[in-house]
Amino acid sequence: MPFIPHTEDDVRHMLSAIGVERIDDLFDEIPPELRAGELQSVPEGMSEMEVTGLMHMRAREDGQPLCFVGAGAYEHHIPAAVWQITTRGEYYSAYTPYQAEASQGTLQLLYEYQSMMTALMAMDVSNASLYDGASGLAEAVLMAVRANRKSKSRRILMPRTLHPAYRKTVRTIVRNQGIELVELPFDLRTGKTDPNALQAHAGEDFAALAIPQPNFFGVLDDVDALTDFAHANGMLAIAVVNPLAMAVLKPPGEWGDAGADIACGEGQPLGAPLASGGPYFGFMCCKQAMVRQMPGRIIGKTVDLDGKTGYALTLQAREQHIRRSKATSNICTNQGLLVTAATIHMALLGGEGLARVAAACHANTTTLIERLTEIQGVERGFDSPVFHETVLKLAAPAADILRSLAAHNVLGGYRLSDDYPELGDAILVCATELRNAVDINEYATKLARIMATCAQVECPVEPKFN
Repeated sequence: MPFIPHTEDDVRHMLSAIGVERIDDLFDEIPPELRAGELQSVPEGMSEMEVTGLMHMRAREDGQPLCFVGAGAYEHHIPAAVWQITTRGEYYSAYTPYQAEASQGTLQLLYEYQSMMTALMAMDVSNASLYDGASGLAEAVLMAVRANRKSKSRRILMPRTLHPAYRKTVRTIVRNQGIELVELPFDLRTGKTDPNALQAHAGEDFAALAIPQPNFFGVLDDVDALTDFAHANGMLAIAVVNPLAMAVLKPPGEWGDAGADIACGEGQPLGAPLASGGPYFGFMCCKQAMVRQMPGRIIGKTVDLDGKTGYALTLQAREQHIRRSKATSNICTNQGLLVTAATIHMALLGGEGLARVAAACHANTTTLIERLTEIQGVERGFDSPVFHETVLKLAAPAADILRSLAAHNVLGGYRLSDDYPELGDAILVCATELRNAVDINEYATKLARIMATCAQVECPVEPKFN
């Protein structure tokens, strides 16, 4: 069945029934000068064969380079079953469950997703997802300001080791609400939040402290000490985490003496392809005491009058369901399709499978660091433990090195100088479970030749390899 199933005869019968000759007559109240008229810039329609050829051509233009870029979006293996099931009609066409009693399958899936996320994060409750990790952090900041009754301020401690795009997104969303983001510097030796800078704010009134784990540099911070510092100074602790890392690291609910209050982040590592930057989904969990401040939806499990299991929209603290003045957020939907994929992905791998993937990522990153730092002019940026990715300092212009690598089919990392000029010519490199010894050796070989050429001549260079 086509998307619009009406034939020309159907349209004529309907127009006749309402007494008009043309569909345009239904819009005759719109003045001619406001009508768009002909769409001159829109090309003629193409056949299925032509569209297929065009899309294949554009896909070839992207190429298939070796990817060693992370920086918040990671190339992981996704079992074929994940999207084979996700794109079945039952899931693919399902939408927001406005009529909960008619959406039991969708609600059950979301309930299972919430259960998995709370287990992974060791938290009490999870919502049914947010737009992405950056907006998820912004919502966590808004939530913390509302929920922290001990604080009279609208100030948040925000480490510079958080993803730069996250910090920009949060600033954009909260600045017109009078919320101040106070940035914390990092230690140039360890890549962690500077403890002296943190202690300088002891006793001050802040609503929350954001704590990334791992941070943007891939560095593992002392989350127990940071969480305890936040609570000792009347702040809430907002954990910003990679969900895959939580399969092997201490989860937010177990940080410090009392655990983080809110956990959020980007769900892309759980079954979502890179896909040129999206769509992805954000996740959020919190303690039970804060559940009524959580934005979005929460699905509950119950029984009906016949004793059969049923699912319901337990909490809907948003403006489409309650009075706008009492809504916690204007988020209008969750990323249902991406959450479906994540739920299937987590169900297929299980806790043990996720831990194996995380361990493989760590092992490959360790091997990558060892190989690359053997090259003259390449050294580690920080001396701290890392997960997934790490900072490397180069004795040559990073932009030129990355451009030369890209010319030879290797995406060598993320250049840090725009966001962190104090690091100089530094790049962020990542190795997931998809990178093997051959891939790492190819990267190391090409980087070594480029660095050697740069040492002899002024960059930029693009040496030719066999």
